[in-house]
Amino acid sequence: VDKDALDTQVKDRKIQEAAEKARYEELANEMKQNDKIMCMLEERQKNDIRNIKRAITEFQKNFQKPETRREFDLSDPQALKKDKPARLSDDDPQCTVSGLQKFMGEDLNYDQRMKFQKEQLREWSLQQQRDWKNALADQKFADDLYDKNRIALDQKTMEQQRKEEENRRAVCAATKDFNRTQAAELAERKKLEKYQKMKDDMDEISSLLQGDLLSENPEQAVSSFGRHRVITDRWKGMNQDQLMAIRYSQQQQVLEKLRLKEEERQRDAEWDRQSIQVARAQLVLERHQQRQNRERRRALDNINAELSQEQKSKNVYLKEEAYSNFPTSQYYAQFNTTSR
Repeated sequence: VDKDALDTQVKDRKIQEAAEKARYEELANEMKQNDKIMCMLEERQKNDIRNIKRAITEFQKNFQKPETRREFDLSDPQALKKDKPARLSDDDPQCTVSGLQKFMGEDLNYDQRMKFQKEQLREWSLQQQRDWKNALADQKFADDLYDKNRIALDQKTMEQQRKEEENRRAVCAATKDFNRTQAAELAERKKLEKYQKMKDDMDEISSLLQGDLLSENPEQAVSSFGRHRVITDRWKGMNQDQLMAIRYSQQQQVLEKLRLKEEERQRDAEWDRQSIQVARAQLVLERHQQRQNRERRRALDNINAELSQEQKSKNVYLKEEAYSNFPTSQYYAQFNTTSR
């Protein structure tokens, strides 16, 4: 178990709880202040309402007395004392069904019955409170038992982890000793191998430095078939004249390549210029065709308008001709039908 990390977490948790507690206390103080202000406002409002009601009562008492009303005999407060009660008991024979003087829940022992019901409700409430307290006690006992079992289980787990840590530490110590021994043996073996390799390398370097390969003797590359031929694995390179000839050939190749690129660039430029001219000519042709199409469409629209106007004039003329000939023909038709 990482005790430092747990202590750090506990410390951070306490700091967070203290900050939350301070914030809650500040909110509580602010709520208390607001409640106090609200209570003062409510008390002021109640006092204002009470004063208004008192003023209204005083006004009614001084200027609107019941005795001055016309219907005082209908609202006489002593009328009930003078009148006969609606019923004398719950079994009064005068209280018939049609009299509507007795309803459910309006018996004469209503006060005793309500008092008994309130007492019964109080007993039930007390019984519920006792049951709730017992349930809370049982829950607390169960929580305590659960905490004890959890603590015991945590202690057993920590003991098991401690034993496993000790075993792991012992295994690590044995492994470390074995690795240390192996490392010492490996270092000694590498040291001997390094010394032997260094000795072999020094012998090889001495042999190479004294040989014709690294001394770059040009005579060792001459073939036995003639001086114009060389032995490839012993050849040390070309002389200065051969290098100058190769460089001159490379410069000529570079110039030839630049010339070919310039010709290709000019050819591409000429091709682009011709493409642009063709595109411009095509655009001019398309605009000319569009202009001709618009002119044809405008001429066609004018012809259609003229034909439409002529058709309308012709229709109007035909209608007027038909209307001018209709009465005479109808009269002769009726006359022929009557004579027949």
